[in-house]
Amino acid sequence: MSNQLTRVLVALVLIPAVLGVVWWGGLPLALLVAAAAVLGTRELFVLARTAGVRPLAPLGILGAVVFPLGAWWMWGGFSLYLGGVSPAWIGSPAMPTPYVVALFALVVLTGTLWRRAPGDRPLAAGAITFLAPFYCGALPSFVLGIRYGTGPGRSWPATWAVFFPLAVTWICDTLAMFGGKALKGPKLAPVVSPGKTRSGAVSGVVGGILAGLVYAKLALEPSGFQLPLWQVLVFGLVLSVVAQIGDLAESLFKREAGVKDSGGLIPGHGGVLDRLDSLYFVLPVAAMLYRAFGVL
Repeated sequence: MSNQLTRVLVALVLIPAVLGVVWWGGLPLALLVAAAAVLGTRELFVLARTAGVRPLAPLGILGAVVFPLGAWWMWGGFSLYLGGVSPAWIGSPAMPTPYVVALFALVVLTGTLWRRAPGDRPLAAGAITFLAPFYCGALPSFVLGIRYGTGPGRSWPATWAVFFPLAVTWICDTLAMFGGKALKGPKLAPVVSPGKTRSGAVSGVVGGILAGLVYAKLALEPSGFQLPLWQVLVFGLVLSVVAQIGDLAESLFKREAGVKDSGGLIPGHGGVLDRLDSLYFVLPVAAMLYRAFGVL
């Protein structure tokens, strides 16, 4: 079976499953994000070890779990347990998020001091331990903010709002790959990702914009999201550019470790990092755009 066929078959299984979890929302969605965060963090730690850095894995895994579950509690849990009434500290200076981040930083620094000697590259070990939960856990947790900000309970409109940036990213990635192979030309970032071309990047942006236009017409408008044309164009343009930056960022980590894929968990797709690399960048930016345009 070819790699492309494997990718398609796996996608045909995973996409409906994720669609169902997003529609259901609640704790199942938070647990899905937390599971992906743990798997992505573990893969990033494997890359670090391959490059000669020993992260404090238990602390990193703990952070990867805490960030998605904390986001669920902040954005969705209170809607469940308090009948939709948000506590007074939401959006106020008393909001606990900065305190949690500061506490996590102190714990990581203390753990590095305790567990890593000067010859164990403590700077790199502490940095990757701190970075991984944010990269793999906090950034994708913005999907919870989009989900709960666009519809409570089990909601198809909120589901379509979540899948808008996902659809733009997937189409961008697909057209960038096929456009690059067909048009070839100068490399985009030969040191980081030798296979990517500038023509592929442009193809991806065009595909992302077209995907945004089609998706807005077929899914968002029927769900009640009336985005002006210029906002849809901004979504498609910005997200397709950001998606490719996210892809290159993960490729940089793999180049340092000297590996092609971050793992082999998902047949035809590689590891969790390989599958979610673009979305780590896209989801928070999509949430920002939704916020700027008054959707959230």
